[in-house]
Amino acid sequence: MKNGKNLTIRDIAEAAGVSAATVSLVLNGKGDISGITRAKVLEAVASLNYIPRTNKTTAEPGETLRFLKIAKHGHTVNRDHSVFISDYIDGMSAEATRRNYTLEVVSFEGQPISSVAESLAGAPISGVIALGTELTEADIRLIQGLGYPTIFIDTFFDVLDANFVDMNNEDAVYKVLSRFHQQGFRRIGFVASHVETTNFRLRRDAFFKNMARLGLVVDEADVLSVESTYDGAYSDTRQLLADGLELAECYFCTNDIIAYGFIRALREHGLTIPDDVSIIGFDNLPQSATMDPGLTTIEVSKRKIGYLAVTILDDLIQSAEPQPAVKIQVGAELVLRGSHEKLSLRTGKRGAQKQKQPAE
Repeated sequence: MKNGKNLTIRDIAEAAGVSAATVSLVLNGKGDISGITRAKVLEAVASLNYIPRTNKTTAEPGETLRFLKIAKHGHTVNRDHSVFISDYIDGMSAEATRRNYTLEVVSFEGQPISSVAESLAGAPISGVIALGTELTEADIRLIQGLGYPTIFIDTFFDVLDANFVDMNNEDAVYKVLSRFHQQGFRRIGFVASHVETTNFRLRRDAFFKNMARLGLVVDEADVLSVESTYDGAYSDTRQLLADGLELAECYFCTNDIIAYGFIRALREHGLTIPDDVSIIGFDNLPQSATMDPGLTTIEVSKRKIGYLAVTILDDLIQSAEPQPAVKIQVGAELVLRGSHEKLSLRTGKRGAQKQKQPAE
């Protein structure tokens, strides 16, 4: 079978059951083509991983990069994460300006990926950065198949031939579990989510892998699954508590939004944070610093990810030859606040320090 680079428009036309002329019109954003026909062509492009030939190897200064802010279902890309997305855009914008590009931001909410792909066909842009948080492998293939130099951020696929800049989820989760382990916790819980995103899956995998790495046993009863929105996480946790959930000593929450909902439900159940249950989140959203107690959480430089996305994209645009896929994972830091350390442990540490002081 031909690979994506050796396929022709005729191959796409045959797969889609249309003429080669129709495929050409769809890929160039021209002609009065029905939505159904466009969707058939774009599906064929995605399934065959077609990469159109192009005579353009370099971009002129001052051309446009397009950032696609895609919310397929909105369970993770929503107003609760607006600051998170803004940090990505800040990093991209600064580097795009430095490299003499214009950054264009286009949002898609609740629309099929075929609509996103259709908006790109024939667009006067040099390259694409796509927010991949809620995208599947098939979605990425469809966007990648349109032939523009493309970078996907906030997602990661090991074996997919595409360019990614994401956080290092395994390293981040190891930092969380190591902190709990250093405090003497052995029964460590995980508040996961049944919402399908790649980063959620990677964090779940990292939880089990790193628990084993630290010699800790996972009790499946301590692995919870809740909705990823604040209201959903709160409601699901309330139900779990009403059903008689036996809580672990501490929990790593998949992200800060889930942690906020989880903590609210625990407090309404009469529990205090961190003395009854210790909590660590992920994302370091602004509210995490203003809570009482502050939420210990993972900080990843979103601006760094945005900067790297533009840097790699510019290299792809300027290269005269096809380049191998680039996959970068940015490291994380654990931001320590009050939500993870029990008063008894803090008191114990202070006592230990006093014992080490020499007698006067």
